[in-house]
Amino acid sequence: MTDAPAELIERLKAHNQSHVLTGWNALGTAQRASFAAQLSAIDFRELEQHFAQAKKPVEPPQSGHVAPLPVAPAVASPHERALGEEALRRGEVAGLIVAGGQGSRLGFEKPKGMYPVGPVSGATLFQVHAEKILAVSRRYGKPVPFLVMTSPATDVETRAYFRDNLFFGLAESDVIFFEQGTMPAVCSRTGRLLLEAPGKLALSPNGHGGTITALAERGVLRELQRRGVKHVYYFQVDNPLLKICDAGFVGQHVAARSEASSKVVFKERPEEKVGVFALIDGKCGMIEYSDLPKELAGVRDADGQLTYRAGNPAIHLFTVEFLDRITSTGGLAYHVARKAVPHFDPEAGKPIDPAGELNGLKFERFIFDALPLAERWLAVETSRAEEFAPLKNATGADSPATVRDAQIALHSGWLSAAGVPTHKHPIEISPLFALDADELKRKLPGGFRVTGPTYLE
Repeated sequence: MTDAPAELIERLKAHNQSHVLTGWNALGTAQRASFAAQLSAIDFRELEQHFAQAKKPVEPPQSGHVAPLPVAPAVASPHERALGEEALRRGEVAGLIVAGGQGSRLGFEKPKGMYPVGPVSGATLFQVHAEKILAVSRRYGKPVPFLVMTSPATDVETRAYFRDNLFFGLAESDVIFFEQGTMPAVCSRTGRLLLEAPGKLALSPNGHGGTITALAERGVLRELQRRGVKHVYYFQVDNPLLKICDAGFVGQHVAARSEASSKVVFKERPEEKVGVFALIDGKCGMIEYSDLPKELAGVRDADGQLTYRAGNPAIHLFTVEFLDRITSTGGLAYHVARKAVPHFDPEAGKPIDPAGELNGLKFERFIFDALPLAERWLAVETSRAEEFAPLKNATGADSPATVRDAQIALHSGWLSAAGVPTHKHPIEISPLFALDADELKRKLPGGFRVTGPTYLE
């Protein structure tokens, strides 16, 4: 017999989840309170609906419902750029970094944002992004709020890292941390809750699409509205090359009165593992590379380019009003991911290693599911060499080596454009020295030469 609260016992029994209370009597007072709070937060009817949905095969979009996405040119017009600069000068733009993941795939058991990527300085991802936010704030004379989305696995360490580094020069009040939500994992056969340990659910972050819900639940949207922020510049922590709060992109977004705008990198090979933007039933949407119909993936147009080439670098710009509307109607839908989930079996009284078996279901939201909900949207081309070098793998493609090489190539190109002779040394330019090639050219002293590894800060 368990001495758990009768109401909790009945609620769990009604949803065939009584197994989680095995061992309740052995828990301490604090553990019981924490576990009861976890269980009370679960909407079991919703969880049951997600489990039922997982049994249904996912149908990728059919070719008859898909068309190429119109993409605006990379270069904003003078009028569009002026609109973006005005928005930044009025303090109407915030930067949002998705930083809930750890660097486990890199052999780095810390928040991924703490991984050093500076080819000369060793600056971390967090430092690079924070310095870009600071440089943009200085350029336009108005603080850009920096929203840092963490997860239960990274929150404490991320906050401490920013504190220890004095928020990289940003005002503490302009760095707003908030945790993304979590969802419990369930058994893929029975739908029953999985435990991480006695009295502790196996929880996982609810996906990058959970960012939107978390903004509302943590009060961040209200704070942005209080500050007069109208646009949120969304990006992921693993891409140090991106242009944060790019005035041209902001201006194109404003001029189009877009609710949801996305940057696009063009794919060169059909097999490249990047999601593709497309029109799906006339709405802007994103198709995972594995779900793009084969009869469309390799189609090329008259100039030899892939017809479906609008790759997704995960750089978006949303209006605060649009985000508020989504959250007021319940947020984005959940997707099901089958995973090998180590867990504690309360009935056997021991931990279980699934040994690769996809024994669990996890539920995630995807940020690109917001795009079809926009009444007005925009897609804008950007250069892969200038804005897309994601850090994903320990070696090979999208690794620390390729990310550092991409930064060196970009910054070396800026120097060449400024008339500095070619060289073979590693080059790195801090955002606090120059945000772009034009600013670098203005700041470089006459006769500047590169004679060794160089870091301009």
